[in-house]
Amino acid sequence: MKKKVLIIGLILAVVLGGGFYYCSNHLAGKNTENAAEKPAQKGTDKAEDKEKGKEEELKSVTMTPEKQKQNGIVVTAAAKERLAGFISATGKVEVNGDRIAHVSPRIAGKIASVSASLGDGVASGKVLAMLDSVELGEAMNRYRQSKTKLALAKNNLERVKTLVEKKIAARKDILQAETDYQMTLTELHTDEERLTLYGLAPAEFDKADHKRQLLPLRSPIGGVITEKHAIVGELADPSKSLYTIADLSSVWVMVDVNEKDLAKVRKGQGAIVTVSAFPELRFRGKINYIADVMDETTRTVKARIEVPNSGRKLKPEMFATVELALPADTPPVLAVPEDALQELDGKKVLFVTEDGTEFEPRAIEIGRASGGKVEVAGGLKEGERYAVKGGFLLKSELKKGELGE
Repeated sequence: MKKKVLIIGLILAVVLGGGFYYCSNHLAGKNTENAAEKPAQKGTDKAEDKEKGKEEELKSVTMTPEKQKQNGIVVTAAAKERLAGFISATGKVEVNGDRIAHVSPRIAGKIASVSASLGDGVASGKVLAMLDSVELGEAMNRYRQSKTKLALAKNNLERVKTLVEKKIAARKDILQAETDYQMTLTELHTDEERLTLYGLAPAEFDKADHKRQLLPLRSPIGGVITEKHAIVGELADPSKSLYTIADLSSVWVMVDVNEKDLAKVRKGQGAIVTVSAFPELRFRGKINYIADVMDETTRTVKARIEVPNSGRKLKPEMFATVELALPADTPPVLAVPEDALQELDGKKVLFVTEDGTEFEPRAIEIGRASGGKVEVAGGLKEGERYAVKGGFLLKSELKKGELGE
């Protein structure tokens, strides 16, 4: 019995000893792991702080006044101003109807030669083609006959005057000779006017004496050839237009004005035209015509804007967006030029500076836009200084710093 009790006691001692050993080792291992983790986490925190500090450093761009001047950066103070309202409309570019000419011969004839082609720039009076005309030939023959008759009538008048002075002929013979001379002179003038009407210049009447005279087809205005139908060997007559000449230094933009906006539109009103081909350009013009009849389907009225087109960038049939300016009668608002705004991380920002050398990109809220200016609804106060020019360069410098260049 005593022996059994002794054996059970030994077993319990071994079990208790093993449990104590396991717990001690397990707790020691946990403490070692925690000690190893702490330095690593501390190192991670330091790296994050360093990166955060780097980001904070890159939130602005520093540039000396000398460098600003070299790079074309201009700083100005934010100020309030009245923004003119506008009506937006769509339109289409057309040829100026007051500066277009269809060229056709005044008499029938066969095209003998062509000296101008589609797209050529021509001056007023330039010869575009030459026509061989039977009618012109007949008119030239009548002119030459009248010229010969006039010479004979003049000689006869002088002869009769001499005979009368010598008392060989009666004075009534002078009256008859003078009448014949004046009638022949009138016939010659009629023939000259006919040739001028056909298109010949007076200097060309006797240019090709006894030779077949060709009829020159001249441009009545200076401009660009937009249509050409003249082909050598074809017959032409006054009913057929051989050329279309357009002066594209000025064009029309036809717009549709909504019925609700009609009271705000008037002749002489300014307009700004933009086209998708040149989105950065703003063409300025004025309304010179408003239709008196409304389209019953679209409930719009046609208005015509005349726009100077010295660079010939506006092409007929182009679609255009038109802003019709309204009087600036609203209260002043804080406004900045559209060019000063930059896109950064999906936000509209201005580069604001307090000391004139450090520029901070500041997100702003924008309102309505008019005439190249944008209303600032939030993010900027009156009097604060910002980069009105050179914002894109400051944005580039900021991006360089973020990339570590």
